[in-house]
Amino acid sequence: MRILITGAAGFLGSHLCDKLLADGHEVIGMDNFITGNAQNLAHLAGNEKFSFYRHDVSNYIFVSGKVDAVMHFASPASPNPQSAAGYFNLPIQTMKAGALGTHNCLGLARANNARFILASTSEIYGDPEVHPQAETYTGNVDPVGLRAVYDEAKRFAESLTMAYHRYHKVDTRIVRIFNTYGPRMDLEDGRALPNLLKQALLGQPLTVYGDGGQTRSFCYVDDLVDGIVKLLYSDEHMPVNIGNPVEMSILQFAESINKITANKGGITYVDARSSRDPQRRRPDITRAKEIIKWEPAVNLEEGLRRTIPYFKEKLGLA
Repeated sequence: MRILITGAAGFLGSHLCDKLLADGHEVIGMDNFITGNAQNLAHLAGNEKFSFYRHDVSNYIFVSGKVDAVMHFASPASPNPQSAAGYFNLPIQTMKAGALGTHNCLGLARANNARFILASTSEIYGDPEVHPQAETYTGNVDPVGLRAVYDEAKRFAESLTMAYHRYHKVDTRIVRIFNTYGPRMDLEDGRALPNLLKQALLGQPLTVYGDGGQTRSFCYVDDLVDGIVKLLYSDEHMPVNIGNPVEMSILQFAESINKITANKGGITYVDARSSRDPQRRRPDITRAKEIIKWEPAVNLEEGLRRTIPYFKEKLGLA
């Protein structure tokens, strides 16, 4: 296939480019570098099956030639309020990527009779009152909260995707992505894993908010990309969770990182954050197992060992 990937210079987008090129497809990358990193695609220079458009997806998208699939992964995603690339500081751009960007990508898919896949998120569930989160759960969300620019943009994008599928018969798919980590992720992302792993490698005490009882589940990027591609190849149109169902508390996670990195800095506790961070997060991946025969294969210890060299390089510790 000839596949367009928006957000191609991002963490997930760049890994998707690698996987689909390895599968023998032709890949067109698209990014405006508002949060993406050109270094994530530098290794593809000279690859005859890869081409690149620098473009903002909230504007009309033109790609010369036939396109067989459109994968919409363009959006700020970092919850770090101190990051210039986070959605707290790019609220309008985030909502435009989810609304106008999704509309433009769906229009391109429709014009080419191409399959379409939307990168949605576990954040559409909000701070869940149902655990674990299955695709049938409609969420506990705050449409005017600080996180809403990202959460609601993705919820709207899902609604628009299903409208195009039902009304225009576009061949759509929706992947709900849970916490993912690995090489090329932004060290200033603001999520638990990059925050804690960076502190550990620098020999610092790990910052845990509150008592550390809030939970997360972490999926290694290779597993996630494998699930996304299997969904792309499938005929499933309703949302599918892709993530690792192994849940642990942030305190347990911090202790694991200190052990793996041999960090002697210990743990420091600070007041809990008040930005409506979800207290529990774990995907129900029953549909992924049944429909696309997918489940993660890389455990946390192995995934961290694969990720640490990249973090060391970026921190100047390599």
